[in-house]
Amino acid sequence: MSNDGVNQGRRRFLVGATSVVGAVGAVGVAVPFVASWQPSAKARAAGAPATADVSRLEPGQQMTVEWRGRPVWIIRRTPEMLESLSAIEGSLADPESNVSSQQPVYAQNRYRSRREEMLVVIGICTHLGCSPTYRPEVAPSDLGANWLGGFFCPCHGSRFDLSGRVFRNQPAPTNLEVPPYSFADENTIVVGVDEENA
Repeated sequence: MSNDGVNQGRRRFLVGATSVVGAVGAVGVAVPFVASWQPSAKARAAGAPATADVSRLEPGQQMTVEWRGRPVWIIRRTPEMLESLSAIEGSLADPESNVSSQQPVYAQNRYRSRREEMLVVIGICTHLGCSPTYRPEVAPSDLGANWLGGFFCPCHGSRFDLSGRVFRNQPAPTNLEVPPYSFADENTIVVGVDEENA
């Protein structure tokens, strides 16, 4: 007696069922693997632009936003602060902001900004990555330093003016970095997006 007819049908069924289960299993393994290539929500957020509402920022005040895990300082400078910038240019290492990697083209000026009164800089010292302090006024210990206020790095003593330009003969080799930024409207700064590339 031959059972070839029954065995063939059974064989086809088992091969088909095994193939379907194998394909479903392969898709089940492939989906998480392919999904792992996509950046996480945390990584997407870290690279996303940061938005700052400066409508309540008073002249002389500083605010901080985080962009790509780094502090970005936004300062609304007073007319007196702006006037002081030309008085110290002879003491600065790079008064014309010639190191092009430190700021976008629109910030290669005395004010290092799109609008004179608004300064946007990354709050990390270019020496060893410390965080300088904002000191808009000169303290008694600063007298004789030819420094009219700005940013002071207490770790190693680097001084920057109110445009983030480093003084000559300081541990910091270059000016504070200006990130790409733009104005979405009169009172909203978007850090991480240039108007030219928006």
